[in-house]
Amino acid sequence: MRLFYDIISDKRDGRELSEKDISYFLDSYLDGSLSDYQMSAMLMAIFFNKLNEAELKVWAEKMLYSGEVLDFSDIEGPVVDKHSTGGVGDKISIPLAPLLAELGFSVPMISGRGLGHTGGTLDKLESIPGFSVNIGNERFRKMVREIGISLIGQTPQIAPLDKKLYALRDVTATVESIPLIASSIMSKKLAEGIQGLILDIKVGNGAFMKTFENAKELAQTMKAIGNRFSKKVDILFTNMNEPLGFTVGNTLEIMESIDVMKGVYVPQVTELTVRMAARLMVSFNMTQNIEEGEKKALEVLASGKVVEKFKKTVEMQGGDPNSIDDVSLFPQAQKKQEIKSNSDGYVNSIDALNFGKALVQLGGGRLRKEDDVDPGVGFILNKKVGKKVEKGELLYTVLFNDENKLRNADDYLKNAVKVGEQKEKEQSLILDEM
Repeated sequence: MRLFYDIISDKRDGRELSEKDISYFLDSYLDGSLSDYQMSAMLMAIFFNKLNEAELKVWAEKMLYSGEVLDFSDIEGPVVDKHSTGGVGDKISIPLAPLLAELGFSVPMISGRGLGHTGGTLDKLESIPGFSVNIGNERFRKMVREIGISLIGQTPQIAPLDKKLYALRDVTATVESIPLIASSIMSKKLAEGIQGLILDIKVGNGAFMKTFENAKELAQTMKAIGNRFSKKVDILFTNMNEPLGFTVGNTLEIMESIDVMKGVYVPQVTELTVRMAARLMVSFNMTQNIEEGEKKALEVLASGKVVEKFKKTVEMQGGDPNSIDDVSLFPQAQKKQEIKSNSDGYVNSIDALNFGKALVQLGGGRLRKEDDVDPGVGFILNKKVGKKVEKGELLYTVLFNDENKLRNADDYLKNAVKVGEQKEKEQSLILDEM
């Protein structure tokens, strides 16, 4: 076999890697014969020189088949999942999964934890008293077959190469590489045994993709991987310049999600939830158009069946289903600070990135991988961009437990909400679809 040095130098100098070289290199990393520093050099070479279509195909296949690929072919009806590239206040997975299950889909959802300033579905779910995201593959399969849904974290058997590579990317400044992002996401999702996937690609200052150009490149790359494996891939591009919905923080976002599941219309959150469900229904010929799908999704939310499905999911994963009806059972922050407007005018901006960073400083996210998360802290927004505000009117509330952490968060909150005399045009939530 070729020397690792020669394979690294080929990619460093922009030469195409062969299928044999990629397979050997990745197999060697998985079995431990290739060192972290050698893989770090390869990741940085890919960061600058990317992977072409042929290279990416091999890279994604090796990641996918590095572990177990689940099989749900015996299930009647479509098996689907959803993935978001990460945002602030993004809790869509939580109401969407049980909604899809009630609409006739099966949803084996494997989610992640918070990354940097963006929140993680697993951290939100773990704010539910007793809820376990580590239930093992057999129980996971059983739940999907019996109730059409299970919500877990990545297991050691699912795409282990991705798990190992991701930990290295996180500490080598190579997270933002489009081929590495695409192969990481798609290997985990395809390993679930799904037939269809809907992707929510966030664009804006609170997202990893700051420009629509980069977001579109990522979307095309992930869609191409899905198509190679004969999977239906729907994509929404959504605005992440302001937090999604009215809450930021784990407990708070679960509570807002419960409202949506009970049929309460929460601007942005309900809108995106029903649009995603509608896109999947159209893709699998369950409705003729988006409008019909959205109407059906709203009817199912209003019926109360979705929140009951979620309560059953909570119970089967060790959580307290009573907490879904009595949110006082959730971990709560003990202190609050109200932030009011200093002038009359209109809310011109709510900085998603700064709210995300401030949440981390409060303890609602991680500064280090091993940090514990305080589920009760966060923010309740009283106004959204474009809304009129009077001097002294409440803009948002900070929920916290530690005065020192609040002071650290204040550095990001000083100009996080801007009020101006002129009303800015309200931005669309859904920027485009693919």
